[in-house]
Amino acid sequence: MDRPFAAFGASHIAVLVLTAAVPLGLTLIVRTLQSKKIARAIPFAFAAELIAIWLVWFWLIATRGWVLPQTLLPMNLCDWATIAAIITLLKPNQRSYELAYFWALSGTFQALVTPELFVDFPDLRFIVFFAFHGGTIAAVLYLTLARGMRPYPSSLPRVIAWSLLYLVCALAVNRLFSTNFGYLSAKPATPSVLDLLGPWPIYIAALGGLGIFYVLLLYAPFFVADRLRKHRA
Repeated sequence: MDRPFAAFGASHIAVLVLTAAVPLGLTLIVRTLQSKKIARAIPFAFAAELIAIWLVWFWLIATRGWVLPQTLLPMNLCDWATIAAIITLLKPNQRSYELAYFWALSGTFQALVTPELFVDFPDLRFIVFFAFHGGTIAAVLYLTLARGMRPYPSSLPRVIAWSLLYLVCALAVNRLFSTNFGYLSAKPATPSVLDLLGPWPIYIAALGGLGIFYVLLLYAPFFVADRLRKHRA
């Protein structure tokens, strides 16, 4: 019998701790050892982990008869964040990094904290879900802390434009396949921040304001650091 998922139970808290501890630990190792070989290997290891987990997910849905547009199409915002992260890990560049940064630390982080998940560890669905979402966040944190990548003021309009493109694409796919990507057709079955934004379709409009809030919040540490640096100069 499947063990039901317990939000903020022991296994959930362990995942949250690991998601933060792994990139912090790897950053410390890279900075302490000053090894270019290790510094180059870690991004490839993150990319390999994310690709491998995605392949395991496809194997899982194929073997268990879950082949549906909702499970096959990479149209969740978390999917787009992971794709952007993989691109950045394999070929570091500002444009894909900033998308991974804002999407992973907003949407993917929300999924990590309030997952729509019904089974607990050691079920393979639990492992795949958290290795995928936690791995994406950990990769972005590593790129930020160890590789020194960061968003800039010019990143803000670009990520908002790309987020609007995602919204249009997700709405179109949902209409075409009767899916629920981005939770734009219905709220998740488990408690989430969407419960605070009103009923459907009102919460879809509220998501725009929430998205802008997340963008400004995630850029705020860099804005403050830049201001302090200029003040000292």
